[in-house]
Amino acid sequence: MKYTDMDKNSPKRLGRRSFLKYIGAGAALAAAGCSSRPSSSSAQSSGSSIAGTGEMTYRINPTTGDTVSILGYGCMRLPTKTVGSGSDSVTEIDQEAVNRSVDHALEHGVNYFDTSPAYCQGRSEGAMGRALSRHPRHSYFIATKLSNFAESTWSREKSIAMYRNSFKELQTDYLDYMLLHGIGMGGMDSFNGRYVDNGILDFLVAEREAGRIRNLGFSYHGDIAVFDHLLKLHDEGKYKWDFVQIQLNYVDWHHAKEVNPRNTDAEYLYGELSKRSIPAVIMEPLLGGRLASVNNHIAGSMKQRRPDDSIASWAFRFAGSPEGVLTVLSGMTYMEHLKDNLRTFSPLEPLDDSELAFLEQTAQEILSYPTVACNDCKYCMPCPYGIDIPGVLLHYNKCVNEGNVPAGNQDPRYAEARKAFLVGYDRSVPRLRQAARCIACGECKPHCPQGIDIPAQLARIDAFVEQLKQNSDA
Repeated sequence: MKYTDMDKNSPKRLGRRSFLKYIGAGAALAAAGCSSRPSSSSAQSSGSSIAGTGEMTYRINPTTGDTVSILGYGCMRLPTKTVGSGSDSVTEIDQEAVNRSVDHALEHGVNYFDTSPAYCQGRSEGAMGRALSRHPRHSYFIATKLSNFAESTWSREKSIAMYRNSFKELQTDYLDYMLLHGIGMGGMDSFNGRYVDNGILDFLVAEREAGRIRNLGFSYHGDIAVFDHLLKLHDEGKYKWDFVQIQLNYVDWHHAKEVNPRNTDAEYLYGELSKRSIPAVIMEPLLGGRLASVNNHIAGSMKQRRPDDSIASWAFRFAGSPEGVLTVLSGMTYMEHLKDNLRTFSPLEPLDDSELAFLEQTAQEILSYPTVACNDCKYCMPCPYGIDIPGVLLHYNKCVNEGNVPAGNQDPRYAEARKAFLVGYDRSVPRLRQAARCIACGECKPHCPQGIDIPAQLARIDAFVEQLKQNSDA
């Protein structure tokens, strides 16, 4: 049975060969015909570079003819630096580091940059505007979002003000890719309040007609009814989506609900876009870094199969293999992240049959470890009590993967694991920002796209830390 004939609730799954055939069917999205926007001689009619050339792989957007790098630059986690000292110190974006990374990315074929008014506590757009404006405007694509999550920003006036401010921060007079941000979070009531009741969706459609938006789409998290509703509007011709951004990785392809019950398998999300020839932009290919920091046993298996490749490259190759994927976003905080990703995508080597089977087995094994489903998006921040929520959760996950969460003081490695967990905790998260500070106010919970019960997880981790400190049975 073809995927497009499958109901999203069906237990049937694509076989490995069917998957390969299915993702190849997306080649229609890579039809020939480049626009006058960023292009490259390496972009072929199939949408890919010639293997072995060391050049970036590109895909063609069928709506505008844009030649888009398969590696997209995600701007949610930009590098920071501390300015000042003591109580007068502040953390700010390291603009020089951003500039260097943007220059290197453009030089090596990356041309899609994804930001938002909500990223980096509101500072991402400005930093990217300063970095990108140093280059010719036709050499890159800007993607940003209308991130009017708070009800205080739902009014038409405030939503339009946020939209206008993006132009100012990004130093541009048009946006290549504009997204309704986080559709599905809060269900239909939130979608209607943010975009329909205030007329903002019609406003953005008019902006596209005026040329100030070149491609209009949405990013999806959460309630599948909202995703299906927006695609129904597309089918009815009421609203046309030029692209859609979804979470896709080798765990979420079949096992999204095992990570978070409110999620939907990426197989369904991608399939619904593919059968409508809507290009997919991929977010969270690494599940917030978790697929780059897998359990040591899993990492060893990956290295045995491809010794010269990074652990992260497996996830990126999975996300980029379907040809209906326009670009795969990576939050490349540091230059080494960018360079490693460039090796993976210059050019992209699609997964073969045996590698798909290996990653499905790997996904099942990853799910057997008790990590927290934190993607380090930082939507839960800032905490009113100063807790570094992602820092706490990510340290716990790291220790799970490294075998440093001992089951009890009878564990043969108890002393070693206890020291690694506690010393690493104090080094990665300052004491005044650790889980012990949580009072379970719950302000963070509604903002988590993964639906994590953050106060409960912080309480659990804090209790575990206290047990380790007392050297009692954990």
